[in-house]
Amino acid sequence: MRWLPYGPDAALLECDSSDRMAAARAVVADARPDGLVELVPGARTLLVAARPGSGALAAVRALLDGADLAHPPEGRGREVTIDVRYDGADLDQVARTAGISADEVVDLHTGAEYTVAFTGFAPGFGYLTGLAEPLRQARLDSPRTSVPAGSVGVAGEFTGVYPRSSPGGWRLIGHTGTVLFDPRARRPALLSPGDTVRFRSR
Repeated sequence: MRWLPYGPDAALLECDSSDRMAAARAVVADARPDGLVELVPGARTLLVAARPGSGALAAVRALLDGADLAHPPEGRGREVTIDVRYDGADLDQVARTAGISADEVVDLHTGAEYTVAFTGFAPGFGYLTGLAEPLRQARLDSPRTSVPAGSVGVAGEFTGVYPRSSPGGWRLIGHTGTVLFDPRARRPALLSPGDTVRFRSR
């Protein structure tokens, strides 16, 4: 891991994997040192922002220097189940690439437990880790100009749900009616880093 300065009151931790980033985030979130303002996880980075003069950045560095990231504390996130109709435009292509049947793609996707590693791209879009190896496939060579809201896709090591219609290059395997982002709600985004997600076939 490598620390980079990010202004006077923040630092960026670069990690060699998303799992290591998630472990570091879990350790810091569990300890919550005094003066910590915000944690912003990325694919392999963790931005740590502190209250000026609080010493929280030094505390976080010391905490992670002595942490066992192979066994981070269990998250306190919520458990979310998302119902999916597996009828995506790329379902058969994903199956062919993986060398399995479409039904087996569904079984693999619904049989795993996922963790929201970080959010981004669009409000409410969660990057979920825990995808089975055969489903870890490259993005489309030519991204779609419009992906319908609720589309469930896979790309690389991640799976996720498009919260609104937008361009996108993920391979689409299904869709859901679950609302991922509602700006009028008390909690606008359904998913937050650390939450556990399961998909259920409908």
